[in-house]
Amino acid sequence: MKFGIMSMMTDEGIRPAELGTAVEDRGFDSLFVAEHSHIPVSRETPYPGGGDLPREYYRLLDPFVALTAAATVTTSLLIGTGLTLVSQRDPIQTAKQSATLDVVSNGRLIFGCGIGWLREETRNHGTDPRIRGKVADERMRAILALWTDDEAEFHGDHVDFDPVFSWPKPVQRPHPPIYVGGASPATHRRIVEYGDGWLANPAPPAVMATQVEELRAHAGEEVPVTVQAVPPDPDLIAVYAELGVERVVLHVPTTSRDETLSMLDGLATLAASSS
Repeated sequence: MKFGIMSMMTDEGIRPAELGTAVEDRGFDSLFVAEHSHIPVSRETPYPGGGDLPREYYRLLDPFVALTAAATVTTSLLIGTGLTLVSQRDPIQTAKQSATLDVVSNGRLIFGCGIGWLREETRNHGTDPRIRGKVADERMRAILALWTDDEAEFHGDHVDFDPVFSWPKPVQRPHPPIYVGGASPATHRRIVEYGDGWLANPAPPAVMATQVEELRAHAGEEVPVTVQAVPPDPDLIAVYAELGVERVVLHVPTTSRDETLSMLDGLATLAASSS
C-alpha cells in the first residue's frame, strides 16, 4: 500500500515548497491539498465533521498555486487536489490551471474532483446548490474536452461554448488521472463515466468495507481507492490494506513548521511499519 500526506495548507503553516520537499524526502508518494475558495460569514450548512468549522477552513491557500510551489522543488512526488470543487469553478480556467500544473510538474498531477458540501459557498459562485452535481458533471465533461481536443467545444445546459483553442494540454495522456470524491451511487456513476479512481474520506472499518463493496459492484474490481485525511491509527490502516485500498493519505493539521516536520517524521515511521 502507498502512503501520502494531505494538508489543508494555510497561510499560518509551513510553506508549500518546504512541505513538498519534506514529504518527498520522507518517502511519501503524494501530497494532496484541500480547496475552499472562501467561507461565508453567514452559514446554515452544518460542518460534516460536527461542531465548529476548524480554523484551517478559513485560511486555505489556492490549491493550484500551492501545488505548483511544491512541484517545482520535487521530482517524483505526485501532487493531488483533494478536492477541486468543480461545481464552483469555471471549466475553461480550471482546464488551463490544471493542465499548466501537469506541465510544470512534468506529469505528476492527480486531479481530485468533488461536488462540495458548503451550500452557501457554492451559491456565491453562481451555482444553485440543489443542482451542483449536474453542474459539476457538465464542467468535468467540458474540462475533459479542453484537455484532449485541439478544437474543443461543449454544449450543455450549464456549460456552453463553441470550438476553442485551449493550451497547454496535460503531459499525461489522455489526461491526468481523475479521482472522484464522495460516497454515493452518484459517485459510482461519475467514476464509471469519467473517473479513474475513488478519493474516499475515512470511515470506520465496517462502513468502509460496505462502501468498497458497493464501489466494486458498480464501477468494477480494478478501480483504485485512495482514502484521504486518514488519522494515524495502525489498526485502521491495516483494515484498509485488507480491503484493497491502494493509497492511504495521512492528515497533517496546520501547525508550526517545526511541529509539522516532527509530525511527518512520526508518520513516516508509521507508514514504514505498515507497508
